Amino acid sequence: MRDTALAPIVQPHANADQLLAWFIRLGIDGEETTLPGLCVSAVAQLSQCELSQLYWRNEATGRLELIAEHLPGVQPAINQACTKDFQHEQVLNHVLNHRVAFSLEDLTGSVFDCGFLPALASPWRALSCVPLFNRDKSIIGVLLCASQRPQNLQDCSDALSQLGSFALIQLALQRRKRFEGCLSPPRDCTPPPRAALGLIGSSTAMDETYRLIGKVLHAPYTVLLRGETGTGKEVVARAIHAAGPRNRKAFVVQNCAAFPEGLLESELFGYRKGAFTGAERNHTGLFDTADGGTLLLDEIGDMPLSLQAKLLRVLQEGEVRPLGATAAHKVDVRIIAATHRDLAAMVAQGSFREDLYYRLAQFPIELPPLREREGDVLLLAREFAQNASIALGHAPVMWSNAALDQLSSHAFPGNVRELKCLVERAVLLCDDGVILPAHLSLSVPPANEPVDATLRQRLERVERVFLIDCLHKNRGNRTRTARELGVARRTLLYRLARLKIPIGDAREEC
Repeated sequence: MRDTALAPIVQPHANADQLLAWFIRLGIDGEETTLPGLCVSAVAQLSQCELSQLYWRNEATGRLELIAEHLPGVQPAINQACTKDFQHEQVLNHVLNHRVAFSLEDLTGSVFDCGFLPALASPWRALSCVPLFNRDKSIIGVLLCASQRPQNLQDCSDALSQLGSFALIQLALQRRKRFEGCLSPPRDCTPPPRAALGLIGSSTAMDETYRLIGKVLHAPYTVLLRGETGTGKEVVARAIHAAGPRNRKAFVVQNCAAFPEGLLESELFGYRKGAFTGAERNHTGLFDTADGGTLLLDEIGDMPLSLQAKLLRVLQEGEVRPLGATAAHKVDVRIIAATHRDLAAMVAQGSFREDLYYRLAQFPIELPPLREREGDVLLLAREFAQNASIALGHAPVMWSNAALDQLSSHAFPGNVRELKCLVERAVLLCDDGVILPAHLSLSVPPANEPVDATLRQRLERVERVFLIDCLHKNRGNRTRTARELGVARRTLLYRLARLKIPIGDAREEC
């Protein structure tokens, strides 16, 4: 039995071989940029019509957009047409609503409005409009062909519908492939180990921070770093930049609270000569300086409202306009924002733009305060002491147990920054190569201070700090650590697991 879809279309020479050849060409040669054009060229040849148009239906919004047009001798205005929604045009709307082909052999005196067709010297006489479906039988577009002479186009509607549906399905697959390729990290871009990030800490509270950093390294999302003062937001921002794909470009930092409004705007966007009094030369803004790299906007909660609107445009459109310039230009900058303020509360108070907040908070990372990073205090203190000794040209210092105990019991309201300053001062004061409690100048808590934990919890806290410190001294080697502590290796492993001390990077043997 002969398939009616492969029957001669209009002219005898427009047979099944031509239709099959176009299917093969669309499948093999068709790319995302060429598929729509190939489709309308095929329709024009197979239907012997002067005009053919391909419309794509946006499933999310219902918009019907013209994506390709074939009309010899006339330059198609697709760039202008693609911004228009054609779903309410009478003929096209009829096809969308009834899901059937619609043909007119002679438009002369027709009651149907076809004013959306290109205006030519000779009027349009015949028209055929067919729906296009995906595999789920949902309408994904419309295919239209029109002739300046009366003719019956109904016989070719089935074949043209299959051809157009095939073209749009292929186009959707290629768009999906490109979209997934843009969002997915390269196959060799596995999350870096913690040590490669340059961050210090093995506490449970830091596990989530490491996980989130690994997720966002190769994603194009805007990152919002939130946390108390001194939690290391700039350090984390530098780690994201250094371990990500933009590490060969500039990393630029701007504190939004450090400049008044007018000066901050010129620093961020730059200005042209003569833009204001004193502008004697062109000045490159930080967005241009960071082009291709990363710009950290620290203390974003202190940015004036007028500048927030301009920043929102940069995030949405990817373009900036320097002061005094007549046109904007594109920039490719990854924005990382940091703040210790509650931006959601500021939005409720009207002191921060709601649209900017949601755009910045595309990927928030909450940095834990030091008091919640159990065991990290000693790791950080040793690192800071070593760096300070190198900077001062001193021999490495040792730590007394009493000094370590004081560090472990201190709340550190200033977080990592307070600890760093405290240790650097202690290294400078240390004359005998051993840091003592006197060098730290930490206040001793009153003896009658209420106990905020059970005896077991307090003992486990002390044991955890002690084990982490011992592991650190033995460079993570569990065999040597067990030998130094005088316990069996399996006992040490049990205690490490019981206290949730990360041991994944520890070495097994001596």
